[in-house]
Amino acid sequence: MALKESLDKFKKQQEMCQTTLSSIKANSKPTPRVTPYNPANAKSAAPAVKFSSDTERLQHINSIRKAPVGAQIKRVINLLLETRQAFTAEQINEACYVDVNANKAVFDSLRNNLKVYYDGKRFSYKSKYDVKDKSQLLKLIRKFAEGIAVIDLKDAYPSVMDDLQALKAAGEIWLLSNFDSQEDIAYPNDPRVPIRVDDDLKQLFRGIELPRDMIDIEKDLQKNEMKPATNTAKRRGQAQVHGISNKPKQKKKHEISKRTKLTNSHLPELFKNLS
Repeated sequence: MALKESLDKFKKQQEMCQTTLSSIKANSKPTPRVTPYNPANAKSAAPAVKFSSDTERLQHINSIRKAPVGAQIKRVINLLLETRQAFTAEQINEACYVDVNANKAVFDSLRNNLKVYYDGKRFSYKSKYDVKDKSQLLKLIRKFAEGIAVIDLKDAYPSVMDDLQALKAAGEIWLLSNFDSQEDIAYPNDPRVPIRVDDDLKQLFRGIELPRDMIDIEKDLQKNEMKPATNTAKRRGQAQVHGISNKPKQKKKHEISKRTKLTNSHLPELFKNLS
């Protein structure tokens, strides 16, 4: 009997101890772990700022639209020249980021540009001469007996320079350079009209010596009832007033000017120094 009472008392003590421990655990808070401060750790822990992947592209577009009107016009003309296609204002904006509709100065300048054709809806490149292939190019050159500047043909269509060389190789045209500006001039050459010149006439032509002073040449022209294209005496007088040297330049024999007619093509020795 005494043993049983002792066991019951022990169980009660255990239950009381268990209740006390549970109460202490429920009311207590865990002690926070203290970590020494490290600035490097604090910086790395800060969230990184992420920019949009389009930021660079948007900055590029903004720089284009804030550029001078001339720079924007050049950008559009380069697009039209390289593609040889017609673009609406919206398509231009998509292709090269120039907002034609939003900038009146750009729109007006583009519409009135000599290198741009505008049909009221689309913009396209406009060359000086409307030729599209080699046959049209040859027909055009044959209309200019006094020659046509190659620089005016360069943007007619993409392969125009190759076609000029092909026409030259075929003997259809002459490509000669101006002595002063080194500018190429295209002249028509019609092999269907061969001209034979007697040797005595060739010798007579070669024996003619022109005066070395332009004033003398102008006087000879006037004697033959021809009006000179220049007025050397007047030009030299103005040069003296402005203190410019008026020493006459020595004229080269058989010099070919920018618009010289190739009526002497039967005398190939005249062109031996030309490329």
